[in-house]
Amino acid sequence: MFNNLAPETDSASAPTADASCPKEVIDMRKFNDSIPLKLLRAREATMAFFRPILQEIGLTEQQWRVIRALNEYEELESKQLADICCILSPSLTGIINRLEASGHIKRRKSTEDQRRMLISLTDEAKTMFAGVSPRLEGRYHAIADKLSAEKMALLHELLDEVINLEP
Repeated sequence: MFNNLAPETDSASAPTADASCPKEVIDMRKFNDSIPLKLLRAREATMAFFRPILQEIGLTEQQWRVIRALNEYEELESKQLADICCILSPSLTGIINRLEASGHIKRRKSTEDQRRMLISLTDEAKTMFAGVSPRLEGRYHAIADKLSAEKMALLHELLDEVINLEP
């Protein structure tokens, strides 16, 4: 992969690059300073607050995300749900099938357009959501307590800015 990096004869020297190796590769930031990696690590650190509760109720993170979105938006088409939940449509299909089989969601055809399928929570899922959401919200407070309200506000502001960046 990096065959164009040839060590010099002096083993104490740093590797040199030939003309086919772009300078950016040599000067690339350290692995642990990668923003995408830091965001992934931050996600894992924050999800550690929520996973035990989700495991208790037998839901995956993605299933909870779908249930949470449907609780807020009440009824959505699959494409809307995929966009809101940041889940690829093929993955969402399996999640929807499992949530429907477990009695958490229901589907119905739109009265305006029979080709459109609308997804919503069952009464059972609404009851489950009402019971577990205070515990999960408590975990948010635990994160905020560790960071402070000011840092949480700044974090939200910075993440919104990153989300809205355009390449």
